Amino acid sequence: MVTYSLDKAVWKTYGYWAFWVGVIFFSIYPTCNWLTSKRSHPLALYIDPELNIPFVPEFLWLYFSMYFLFLAPPFFLDVIRLKVLGKQLVVGTILSGITFIILPTNLGFGRAAPDNSFYGSLFSILFAIDLPHNMVPSLHVVFSALILLLLADTSQKAMVKFFWWIWLTLICASTLFVHQHHILDVIAALGLASFCRFWIQKGEIHV
Repeated sequence: MVTYSLDKAVWKTYGYWAFWVGVIFFSIYPTCNWLTSKRSHPLALYIDPELNIPFVPEFLWLYFSMYFLFLAPPFFLDVIRLKVLGKQLVVGTILSGITFIILPTNLGFGRAAPDNSFYGSLFSILFAIDLPHNMVPSLHVVFSALILLLLADTSQKAMVKFFWWIWLTLICASTLFVHQHHILDVIAALGLASFCRFWIQKGEIHV
């Protein structure tokens, strides 16, 4: 009975914060995309050599793996840590939205689906959902970093910590190799995630 009540509390907390993170994300991100699409002179915050980064369609699986991360927290985190993560994700989304408005950016890579019919279909879907605006910071990396770093914090075994860190590294790399982001986007996202982790610890907001 005790285990059931704990599990119930975990899933209730997870559902509560998943709801609010979803509401805030879908309120902010599409709105910022729309606003940037209307701006006449969006910024190009990348350097020309970055455009030589190869396009590797297979990295799309690592890019998409972020979505599986949203299912992981209730299996590894307790109620207190789920609340911490929820607050960090909310703050990270809001601060990203503010940055998108202050620094409206466009993607420097051209967007063309691969000729391969399988990957071509997947990238066509991705391009329809993820528009080439609001690059800095990469919310993809912000979300991945906040989840994976907290999972690493709570892992007792070094190999498990290493696994979470490798996964984060590969997701960061994937944003570049599928030409969805630039280097500054990734660095800014990791910086923002670190700020959120420092500012919101153990369920408390430190000012």
